[in-house]
Amino acid sequence: MEQREQWGTRAGFILAAVGSAVGLGNIWRFPYVVYENGGGAFLIPYFFALLTAGIPILLLEFGIGRTGRGSSPLSLSRLSRKFEWLGWWQVLICFVITTYYVSIIAWAVSYFFYSFNLNWGEDTKAFLFGTYLGVPGDAVTDSGWNLGGLRWHILLPLIAVWAGTYYVLIRGIKKGIEKVSKIFIPILFVMMILIVIRAVTLPGAGVGLDHLLTPDFGKIMPGFLGGTNPEWYSVWIAAYGQIFFSLSIAFAIMITYSSYIDKKQDVNNSGFIMAFSNCGFEFLAAIGVFAAIGFMAVSSGSEVKDVAASGVGLAFVVFPKIINAFPTLNGTFGALFFLALVIAGYTSLISIVEVLIASLMDKFRLSRKAAVNGVVGVCAFVSIVYTTGAGIVLLDIVDHFINNFGIVIAGLFEVILVGWFANITRIRDDNNLVSDFRVGTWWNIMIIGVTPLVLLFMTFKNFQLEFTKAYEGYPFHALLTFGWIIVGATLLIAFPLAYLFKWKTQEGF
Repeated sequence: MEQREQWGTRAGFILAAVGSAVGLGNIWRFPYVVYENGGGAFLIPYFFALLTAGIPILLLEFGIGRTGRGSSPLSLSRLSRKFEWLGWWQVLICFVITTYYVSIIAWAVSYFFYSFNLNWGEDTKAFLFGTYLGVPGDAVTDSGWNLGGLRWHILLPLIAVWAGTYYVLIRGIKKGIEKVSKIFIPILFVMMILIVIRAVTLPGAGVGLDHLLTPDFGKIMPGFLGGTNPEWYSVWIAAYGQIFFSLSIAFAIMITYSSYIDKKQDVNNSGFIMAFSNCGFEFLAAIGVFAAIGFMAVSSGSEVKDVAASGVGLAFVVFPKIINAFPTLNGTFGALFFLALVIAGYTSLISIVEVLIASLMDKFRLSRKAAVNGVVGVCAFVSIVYTTGAGIVLLDIVDHFINNFGIVIAGLFEVILVGWFANITRIRDDNNLVSDFRVGTWWNIMIIGVTPLVLLFMTFKNFQLEFTKAYEGYPFHALLTFGWIIVGATLLIAFPLAYLFKWKTQEGF
């Protein structure tokens, strides 16, 4: 077995971790979450979630990876042989995410080129769902589904994204992931600053920013404290959910990345720097997005609430409309925005795929080349289903279930198993030993008590909501096939991977 690779520099590790955390969700999810959940008041539960769950779990995973010196399954199994299944569950969650995440990046690649001539036309919604995605009217019905055939103009950029991903991963940690992170992450921040500068100088930008940042404390407080929102707890759940999705915690990425750092390298400082860099990017993106939405609302005579959207709608419907309405340099702004999406998604995709590669290399003693060939080949093949006409419908269902019932529950098990049944004080002490500043017993309290309670409540509410009404009105067979079965399969397959196959690496068991 080759000696484990390491990051060349501390800055390289931090930039790679930031590259993983800064993804598509930072640009299209966070702004809308803030807007919908109390505006400026949302910052209170957001920072509370960051300090009670985000940073504590981040430091926990840094500690597990740094001392375990392996992928998530190997590092967790070194804490306890009984924990290995959790590592594989996280790996399989990454596999599912990889297969659909890459398709969204492929859409952004297409729209980057469409930007120059505004090829999406005036009716951007009809263009996205009709001309570009080609979603059939009977994609999902009570009697079955219709995939609608391959969309070659999506498949080709998808192949290009996979080719770029393969090139970086085959070169390894220092020459591949670290090098591309050192180039792309600074570029991404500069691009976002340019987008924000242009957006806030547009007429009407202040209207959008007012809606984004005006605090509505009634939404985040219970009734006995003067709250006006009967489901005030949902805002706090949204804050914790955003932190989990945003920091790439609880699905093996940070354990894997930290396993490549020098054992004498600072952990605590790196964790705080990475977390606050990610949050800073989110706020920067939110300012740019809502300044542009304000411009669109004023120029079209609409209300901000009628223009604002989240997810795919924001990136591929609303923003092309905004770009159309720009007084000058439409194509330049459009290309800048979609290139930022491509870079943010690409650096995140690399980190997710590396989780799979590292796990197979550790468990089966594969060379990097063999692992990269196998992982990229299988993931690329499965991802083709998302280039069909019904791809966006399948993506919507899979993404909903893997986030709400995969990542959140895996995170719950992680803090319970490691927090309650492993020596986390030793992990904390090991982190403190190499760090510029020490974390105290508050960290133990968060991992053992606060975070498990919050995640348990989130899980309960997610199940309650799921069984109250069908997600987006989809028929039961679609939710069962692309939701429950896929999430269940990731959990069930984790156990044979953990306990039917012995570690072939000399570093294993």
